[in-house]
Amino acid sequence: MTPNDDNPEVEEKDITPEYGDEQEQPIDIKTAEGSTDPGNEVLPPIPDELPILPLRGVVVYPHTAIPLTIGQPRSIALVDDVVGKDRIIGLFAARDPENEQPGPDEIYPVGTLAMVHRLFRTPDGTIRLLVQGLGRITIEEYLRTEPYLVARVRRHPETIETTIEVEALSRNVVEQFSRMAELVPSIPAELISSTLNLDDPLHLVYAIATYIRIDLEDSQDILETDSVSDKLRKLMRILAKELEVLELGREIQTQAQSEMEKVQREYFLREQLKAIQRELGESDEQQVEIEEFRQKIETVGLSEEAGKEARRELDRMAKLPTAAAEYGVIRTYLDWLVSVPWSQRTEDNLDIAHARDVLEADHYGLEDIKERILEFLAVRKLRAERAAETDQQPTPQDQVRRDRQGAILCFVGPPGVGKTSLGSSIARAMGRKFTRMSLGGVRDEAEIRGFRRTYIGAMPGRIIQTLRRVENRNPVIMLDEVDKLGRDFRGDPASALLEVLDPEQNHEFRDHYLDVAFDLSEVLFITTANELEPIPGPLRDRMEIITLSGYTEHEKVQIAIQYLVPRQIRENGLRPDEISIEQEAIAELIRNYTREAGVRDLERQIGRIARKIATQVAENSAGGGTPRAVNREAVRELIGKPRFNYQTEIEDRTDQPGIATGLAWTPMGGDVLFVEAASMSGSKGFQLTGSLGDVMQESARAAMSYIRSQASTLGIHEDYFDKHDLHLHVPAGAVPKDGPSAGITMATAIASLLTRRPVRSNVAMTGEITLRGKVLPVGGIKDKVLAAHRMGLDTVILPRRNEQDLDELPDEVRQTLTFVLVSTIDEALQAALVGGSETLTSEPAAETVSAPA
Repeated sequence: MTPNDDNPEVEEKDITPEYGDEQEQPIDIKTAEGSTDPGNEVLPPIPDELPILPLRGVVVYPHTAIPLTIGQPRSIALVDDVVGKDRIIGLFAARDPENEQPGPDEIYPVGTLAMVHRLFRTPDGTIRLLVQGLGRITIEEYLRTEPYLVARVRRHPETIETTIEVEALSRNVVEQFSRMAELVPSIPAELISSTLNLDDPLHLVYAIATYIRIDLEDSQDILETDSVSDKLRKLMRILAKELEVLELGREIQTQAQSEMEKVQREYFLREQLKAIQRELGESDEQQVEIEEFRQKIETVGLSEEAGKEARRELDRMAKLPTAAAEYGVIRTYLDWLVSVPWSQRTEDNLDIAHARDVLEADHYGLEDIKERILEFLAVRKLRAERAAETDQQPTPQDQVRRDRQGAILCFVGPPGVGKTSLGSSIARAMGRKFTRMSLGGVRDEAEIRGFRRTYIGAMPGRIIQTLRRVENRNPVIMLDEVDKLGRDFRGDPASALLEVLDPEQNHEFRDHYLDVAFDLSEVLFITTANELEPIPGPLRDRMEIITLSGYTEHEKVQIAIQYLVPRQIRENGLRPDEISIEQEAIAELIRNYTREAGVRDLERQIGRIARKIATQVAENSAGGGTPRAVNREAVRELIGKPRFNYQTEIEDRTDQPGIATGLAWTPMGGDVLFVEAASMSGSKGFQLTGSLGDVMQESARAAMSYIRSQASTLGIHEDYFDKHDLHLHVPAGAVPKDGPSAGITMATAIASLLTRRPVRSNVAMTGEITLRGKVLPVGGIKDKVLAAHRMGLDTVILPRRNEQDLDELPDEVRQTLTFVLVSTIDEALQAALVGGSETLTSEPAAETVSAPA
């Protein structure tokens, strides 16, 4: 308490004249008239309407004095009213200490009747009270809640036993409190002495419970307990727990003190060594550098193996002169070792709703791909939650299994469909750092595993370099172009990736340079490829393949509107109000200026338009023309004539017999190819041109053999092949082609030539054939059908056994195209050739499938 003359700003009001200045002495509690219970002290008269002061986080016990600070307006009003009357209030603890104005239902029913003993008003408006607990009371009924709580209460006396057990319990409590006082030097000696001299067990319980650290629930439980023996037992349990914590803290402090003394001793010895070296004229820069490395080794969180290796190398370095060649080698090694992120990591955000929002914001379409990514994240979330629920003390083997966070994803698809940006979106959704590492053209196995330190200029591999660059041990690493890895006399990088991408092995990945185990199991690896065939089988087996096909025209339009156009406007220094590219202009770019599965070339064309408009805006600022909207006509004016005209090209090239339109799959997506057949007099046989591979040549010969076997059915003269040569050509001749899926197209082209019936210009086909005229299923159906859709074709002939692949097509494509499913070549000829199909064969007609509008 601060006297008035020391702090004139504090208003002090003594409201206990009967006690004079002895405010720290306990208030005498008068005995109630008519009381016949010698075992209980009784309360002074209790008002019928007792003001209730809720307490936050504290319980006031009877027979104890405690200071309180109040600042709530209703509490201040309560104190002002009480000070002018009998100074009697009820002190009850609130159940939630965070609630500033608890109501009747939020206050414990048992509390303490108290007398306001002393009052201080501070400049900030708060009031400090010294209150004296008089006895225990219970609320019977709340009478008012405004302006403060007022209730009717009744006395709630304790049961005081005078047995030997109570005496034994009291002695145990005194002994425990004495031990605790020795461990807590902040408790005043006078307080300890006065408490230990208390003879009344009830007063002893309340005095000790007031002085020690105790939870609110335990404090209230002691107050509400009726029996003194039960109060003593509860207090003993609390003291025993507190003693255990204090003794453990002292033990930790002793250990820390011992470590500090050891560190200080080492520090003094090193300082003495430096002084000796200075006296000898030796430089201490080496010692400074060694000390810096020593501090980093202790603070970066190295693994046990890495820490042992680092200290061993540091000891070697300390014994070498700085001019030695080995000194620089060790220094570089230690610099790499302590800069690798051994302990830095980010917390994963596995909120599925957040991930869905990120994917939807970053990518249009790709619904199946997005769902698979969400499933991938959901599995990681459930695995982490289940591991937290079940793992108590996992063994190292269990830890390894727990750290396996699902499959490693591999996005396969043509360029420009969003493979790399999907990886970036996954990283943003999970709250991880993202980095990309291109593997295209990597031929040296050491690029992955690093070089051994015996070589001059040795350094770690790309994996460790990437982790050091991102300064995080659990980033998302995108391994781009994994299908373009090479191999030569320097090793096979694909084989080195087997360990990196195997969750069973990468928790102990050993870079040749570091030569210590580093845990890669927390890294999320995502690979990309344009095609699967170049990827070795063992490496492909370690990844989950997710195929991304090309976009439809509608999807490209939406991607351009939502992503490409705003980006090109921003990158070319324009404002949205200076350029407007209409949807019909984007459709014109897609149809007549680009031929791709993705949208990269489309973005280039949009960029060309944006640059033209930027030039006009710049000229306009100097007095030139004015900006304008871009429509279909403006596209041709700005960037020239169309590069492609699909429909005209197909009609021009299939307007005569002997030409058929086929569908092919390439690493760049699906494409349309034309097969041309010609005949001439002669006896040189069957010729093939067009850079055809061995498999494709075999398909052509099989098609030729089947048509010859069906010559009579097709109406071809029996000696026609003896007098004529046939030539089959597949433009473009400079592009290598291979695969069996063009067999049905070749057979149709030969049949069209020999029967003089042209192939329908709106039909494209794909399928492998046999010598018996069967049509076998092929791959890449989705990409091939999307190519037919881009070319404006409306009918596609497919093998009947590829019918299930139609489910993967977008609804827009299914509703636009008609699919003819065939099992034999004869069925394909019926659907493809113009006129006379009823006399071609006796086989049943092919099944036509078209999606409802």
